[in-house]
Amino acid sequence: MNSCRDDILTRLSQVLEDRKGYSHQESYVASLHHGGLNKILEKVGEECTETILAAKDAAATNDNSKVIYETADLWFHSLVMLSHLGEGPEPVLRELERRFNLSGLEEKAQRNST
Repeated sequence: MNSCRDDILTRLSQVLEDRKGYSHQESYVASLHHGGLNKILEKVGEECTETILAAKDAAATNDNSKVIYETADLWFHSLVMLSHLGEGPEPVLRELERRFNLSGLEEKAQRNST
C-alpha cells in the first residue's frame, strides 16, 4: 500500500476528534455529535443500507464505483460513531489483526462461547 495511505485512518480519526470541538453550524461531524449517539447510529444504518443497495447494483452492472463510494461513507460514519464512544480505529485494527491466525469458523465459535 502507498505510504501516504497507510495512516489514513489515523489522520481521519484526528480530524474527527478535532471537529468534535467545532460549532455544529460549521462542521458536519460536530453536527452529528451534537445530535447524539442515536443520530450517529441513524446515519450508520442509512449508510449501511445504501452500501447494500450499491453492492447489489454493482453485481448487476459490473460497476463497483458506487459501492466504493458508499463503503467510504459507511466507514466514515462508523469512525464518527467510534469517536463519539471515545474510540478510534486502532482497537478495530488490533481486533482485525488478532483474527489473522484464526479461521472465521474458529472466531465465530469463540464469540458464541462467551
